[in-house]
Amino acid sequence: MVANISPRQLGIALAILAAFGFSFKAIFVKLAYQSAPVDAVTLLSLRMMFSLPLFLIGGFAYLRRGPKLDFKDWLLLVFLGLTGYYGASILDFLGLQYISAGLERIILFTYPTITILIGLLFLGKEVSLPLISALVLCYAGVSLVVVSDTQLAEDSTTTLIGAALVFASAVSYACYNAFSEVSIGKLGAARFSVLALVVSIIAAQVHFLAVNPLSDLRQPLPIYGYCAAMALFSTVMPIFFQSGAIQRIGAGPTVLVGMLGPVMTIFFGWMLLGEPITWVQLSGTALVLVGVYQVRKG
Repeated sequence: MVANISPRQLGIALAILAAFGFSFKAIFVKLAYQSAPVDAVTLLSLRMMFSLPLFLIGGFAYLRRGPKLDFKDWLLLVFLGLTGYYGASILDFLGLQYISAGLERIILFTYPTITILIGLLFLGKEVSLPLISALVLCYAGVSLVVVSDTQLAEDSTTTLIGAALVFASAVSYACYNAFSEVSIGKLGAARFSVLALVVSIIAAQVHFLAVNPLSDLRQPLPIYGYCAAMALFSTVMPIFFQSGAIQRIGAGPTVLVGMLGPVMTIFFGWMLLGEPITWVQLSGTALVLVGVYQVRKG
């Protein structure tokens, strides 16, 4: 039965699994915050430490392939590692202290439009009607969901702070996404992903050592469990699943399948965290998804 699966069907299945894994990251973070008084820096440090051996096991073969990196290559790689898995993650973890998992995923999912804006400002990309309509739809949708969550929250200020932090995370990830094309073209997607993650892991540990005592790594068992699950199911596996999907069906279709992510996060946030679902939130989510589709269509 498995032998009859076409490369396209396998690519779609891998893209769905990647979307599922990425969508669950916010759930793991929120569950960790609920289980013990852990801070965002410690949580990220533990996630990265659990990710490193898993990533090296899965990606060690890729490190031995490809051309040798010069100083400029390493400089760009360090920049991408800091803006991608480290910068985007720490801002996201901080934001999740204040807002729901569903709102977090919706705001993060605006990164394709931010990536295009970076291309317009710095990479000489041309403006188009689909881009303008995508921007209007995405940010109208995010505004609806933020307003909805602000009305439901006891303290509206914390919702706005959390939304701002997660939006900064989306900007950071968009920078990573926009400028990674050069490195991926030279190193290949898999080798680039492993090296960028190693840079991010080092940055996360330096950040932890700069602001926290080593004793903060002693956490209750559930924190270790959530961080290990986050490393395996929401970091390492979906990154490789996504690379496999892109290889088989292309980047555009993979991103379109990834549009399932915000919907999955909202559903699991309701089921596992008791987060409310409102029609305003669903309407805003729909606008964001349509906006992202417009970006890919254009």
